[in-house]
Amino acid sequence: MKKYLLTAASALIGLGLLAAPMARAQATPGQITIKDPAEYNSYNNAISQTSPQAKASACESFLNTYPQSVVKLTVLNQLVDAYSQFDASKAVDAAGRLLQVDPSNLKALYLIAFIKKQQATQVASSNPAQQAQLLDDAAAAAQKGLALAKPDGVAEDAFKKQKATTDPFFHSVIAYDNIYSKKDLQAAITEFRTELEMIAAANPAATQVAPALNDTLVLGQTYTQLKPADMINGVWFMSRAENFAPANFKPVIEKQAKYWYKRFHGSTDGYDAVMAASAKSLFPPQDFKIDPAPTPKQIADKFVADNPDFSTYAMGDSEYVLANASADNAEKLFATLKDKVVIIPGTVIAADANQVKLAVTEDAKADKVADFTINMKKPLADKDIPAVGSDITNLVGTYDSYTQTPPQIIMRDGEIQVTKKPVTHHRKPAAGHHTSN
Repeated sequence: MKKYLLTAASALIGLGLLAAPMARAQATPGQITIKDPAEYNSYNNAISQTSPQAKASACESFLNTYPQSVVKLTVLNQLVDAYSQFDASKAVDAAGRLLQVDPSNLKALYLIAFIKKQQATQVASSNPAQQAQLLDDAAAAAQKGLALAKPDGVAEDAFKKQKATTDPFFHSVIAYDNIYSKKDLQAAITEFRTELEMIAAANPAATQVAPALNDTLVLGQTYTQLKPADMINGVWFMSRAENFAPANFKPVIEKQAKYWYKRFHGSTDGYDAVMAASAKSLFPPQDFKIDPAPTPKQIADKFVADNPDFSTYAMGDSEYVLANASADNAEKLFATLKDKVVIIPGTVIAADANQVKLAVTEDAKADKVADFTINMKKPLADKDIPAVGSDITNLVGTYDSYTQTPPQIIMRDGEIQVTKKPVTHHRKPAAGHHTSN
């Protein structure tokens, strides 16, 4: 709590938003004059305190005693500054009181958004509903801050400088509210990109450090959560964050980025080139692309093109082609398999007297689903029905039909082999060739 309050106070100082003591109690032209000596002494005592706790106490005492004072606004500013250094709840309350007197107070809006966003982070895992409400409150203050017009009496250049720093933060707050409360990921992406564009325009180097770098990572993660996921932008912004992250965070970010890259591309080949490109640019160039992994259909059709002799196919090869290749290639292959008798080794998924369902390929075994259905030639005796989960190597059948969706090969005339009979033996898959469903 204390750490982020100090951060809040530091941020206000950096923005030029912390009030300086303004003892406008003298009868100087253009300044406010406190005519009551007791009120003046109370005011002077409040603004001259050096301890934040003492200043807060003195300011509260002054406001209670002189609720309509001509220097109420100045004292409220001092009160906000004091509380921002040691008490989050009271800082937010004081900022709200300041806004009642001065609705265009940028400091108050910034502080409310800052503290409530931090509070939302603290309760994220324990109370998502409270997190959402805190982010809603923070986003409401941020929206008001973005819409704020220059107040009277504030120099144009000074106001622009303050807004150039506060507005990116306001967009960040709204982005997080869209993710965790509004559940609008596309809106969050728009806000994050606006934030980063503004930061880059003012100081490109600032995009390489926190907080902009944190939001760059979250932006990448948000792209991957879209439906469908935008993995190209997701990988770009995560790799950008990895480039500039502190050393202890790099492995964690790299693991995330490479996961999505491999999921889209099929391998991590080429990831180093993405890293090199994202180090040079905050946003991906228009011609940036990541080649997607080949589809199962592309893999199967290429396998057929590279291996036109169907007689050389292992059982797993045949199944993969039948399940994934073009209808034309699948039909050509099955024409060579139709009516052939083969041994079908596999793991029993289901079995009764008339039918046995087997998982034959490694993927089917891992998923515990049948990819072969063998309809028995004669009903099996109870003692011969294979147990579910057992591996069987002496079941033979005749290719009868297949379906691509779901992938399934149907065999007829199934028998449990007891004596040797002429069957076709398929070779094992060639080394390095992987089959899957």
